[in-house]
Formats: sequence, C-alpha cells, structure tokens
Amino acid sequence: MNKDQLKGEIKEVSGKVQEKAGQVIGSTDQQIKGLAKQHEGMTQKAVGDVKEVIKETVKDVKKDVESK
Repeated sequence: MNKDQLKGEIKEVSGKVQEKAGQVIGSTDQQIKGLAKQHEGMTQKAVGDVKEVIKETVKDVKKDVESK
C-alpha cells in the first residue's frame, strides 16, 4: 500500500463519519461534505492503485530486459 492509497482510505472513512454525523444532527451540509470527502478519498485511492500498477509493470519490464 502506498501513500496515496492510505491517505485515500483515511479520507474515505473520515467522509463516512462526517456523513453519518450530519445525518444524526440533521445537517444536510455536513452530509454533503462527508460524501464529497468520500469521493475525494476514493479518487486518491484510485491514483494510488494506478501508481502501484505502474510500479509493478516497470519492475517486470526491468526484469525482462535484464534477463535478455
């Protein structure tokens, strides 16, 4: 897990908490902010996922080149 994946997960969880808190106190504004934070976290996690795929692909390509 890389830094973006971890930060994205934290933002997503934080957003879920904020959304639920908004529901409990009856604040539509907090619910919307929580949902936005969740989507921001999901996006950051996706960026981290792409970075991991690229990192693994580069590693595999290097291994293939070195073996030739």
